[in-house]
Amino acid sequence: MSLKLGMVGGGKGAFSGGVHRIAARLDGQWELVAGAFSSDPDRAAESAADLGIAAERSYGSFAAMAKAEAARTDGIDAVAIVTPNHLHVPVATTFLRAGIPVICDKPLATSVEDAEALVTLVAETGLPFILTQTYTGYPMVREARTLIAAGRIGRVRHIQVEYLQDWLAKPVEISGNKQAAWRTDPAQSGPGGCIADIGTHAFNLATFVTGLVPTAVLADLTAFGPGRALDDNAAVLLRFESGAKGMIWASQVAPGSKNGLRIRVAGEAGGLLWDHERPDDLQYTPIEKPTRTLQHGGDGVATPGRLPAGHPEGYLEAFATLYAEAAGQVRAYRGGTKPSINILLPTVSDGLAGVRFISAAARSSEEGGIWVGL
Repeated sequence: MSLKLGMVGGGKGAFSGGVHRIAARLDGQWELVAGAFSSDPDRAAESAADLGIAAERSYGSFAAMAKAEAARTDGIDAVAIVTPNHLHVPVATTFLRAGIPVICDKPLATSVEDAEALVTLVAETGLPFILTQTYTGYPMVREARTLIAAGRIGRVRHIQVEYLQDWLAKPVEISGNKQAAWRTDPAQSGPGGCIADIGTHAFNLATFVTGLVPTAVLADLTAFGPGRALDDNAAVLLRFESGAKGMIWASQVAPGSKNGLRIRVAGEAGGLLWDHERPDDLQYTPIEKPTRTLQHGGDGVATPGRLPAGHPEGYLEAFATLYAEAAGQVRAYRGGTKPSINILLPTVSDGLAGVRFISAAARSSEEGGIWVGL
């Protein structure tokens, strides 16, 4: 039987809500039954009707939704939070206090203090909390992690991640683009623009794939868009506990790049390259040997995919993997057993790490490009 999902945010005109809904449905693990889809009551009701949600389970506020769903015998098993950043913590806090597990978009919060408070609350309640760091769901990203953990490229020396987009190359936030408007507004996005939106994905990918602990950042954040209050381009250096070094270039003003995410890892005994535009391939180069292209489902690849080799798996499938694994955590909790630890599934702790990264990068840039500890 499908688990019952509620959603806060993600109404008409929103990008991430639709992605979450498709991903949740893909494996038949979740059924969307309730929502507070917008702060505008008319838009919320219209969105609910379009999605086939019963009128009595379409709510005008997330607080009313949490209270009502917690009181129902057929209440939701988890809530998906797909709002602008500044609402993540108040919404998550409300549902956790109502006893409802949370699936939340990144970044976790707009301040380190709020993120730390949420980590504490999750620990106190014991409820599942899943952060949708989408790219951790790709089979070949997980394969890269497996290879590094197995020592196949030796001690990691350097990690380079670039995440490039061009959708903010023009000031589209002043032309009615809702997604651009809130992402460039400090009141809704927090202290980071590009660094919070896609820079956190790059940072998460670097730490997820390598398993290394970051210790400090040096950042140069720039707002190239005229009159733009938040950065739209970020250049970041990283130091890791192991002595490894890293670099991140995240930009939303790079013409010709739509969603250009790429990670390279250089080790003492070899290197790896994964490119989001060719997600089923992982380039593996042992020192002094030819480069091999490993493919999901292929010989010698330990990480299973959803489909046989040669059948591409993309963004929605990766997102759905997180929802399927989240279902396992929620089912265990609802069944009265402690969910087994899934080291591949991002949690509230990963969210805190991301917020610390944003905060440190912003401070480093504001102070002229100094090293700031994480």
